Amino acid sequence: AADYGIALSYEDAQIYRKLVSFNLESYRELDRMVEPKLPVKYKRDAGWKPEPKDNPLNAWLWRCEIQGAPDGILKGERIGLKDVVCVAGLPLTNGSRVLDGYTADVDATIVTRILDAGGVIVGKTNTEDFSFSGAGHTCSHGPVGNPFKPDHNPGASSSGTAAAIGAGDIKMGIGGDQGGSIRMPSSFCGIYGMKPTHGLVPYTGVMPIESTIDHTGPMTATVADNALMLEVLAGPDGLDPRQYAPKV
Repeated sequence: AADYGIALSYEDAQIYRKLVSFNLESYRELDRMVEPKLPVKYKRDAGWKPEPKDNPLNAWLWRCEIQGAPDGILKGERIGLKDVVCVAGLPLTNGSRVLDGYTADVDATIVTRILDAGGVIVGKTNTEDFSFSGAGHTCSHGPVGNPFKPDHNPGASSSGTAAAIGAGDIKMGIGGDQGGSIRMPSSFCGIYGMKPTHGLVPYTGVMPIESTIDHTGPMTATVADNALMLEVLAGPDGLDPRQYAPKV
């Protein structure tokens, strides 16, 4: 309570402790269970935080160079991921200071699929605070600029991915969409974004908002690249409850 600025007497704390004891025991039971882990198949280092001079639009939260398979339909393509996607060994903040210091220990299903197809993961792109804004000014790591007019709105919440592609840093990236968060920044930054059919692309290892409206999908410089990337991402992974025999 003190950490959150709440004045709580010892007596009040004892009463509250009784109220939450059942919930706490439930959490402890979960901690005792064996957690299935998504695989981490490709070597990587910890990456680096880009310098402002190398990140003029603040599109990037983190940079890295994770090489995928030597062959595949995305061979050599450099791809950025919205900072809601788990990449083992890299930070995940979802645009919020609340998650500062958290490092993912798994690769999301879509990350493994990109790497299996020969793609190269080159970084995490900034997003709005908990992905809750349609404009590019709420990210706790600073506002994201529009690649055509840096002091203008890039759209959101997948603002960093859209700005990085619009600026030519990369040709392909991942966004997330619950209420326009792929479509709005894509249109604002002059690129192509798809909100795929619900459940077509597995959300496993991606930080959610609400399972009935969670979508993740490709953001690209061209329509052809969008189709190519969707081909890699789509299909069931046997883990995401949003998926029920999607047609690829």
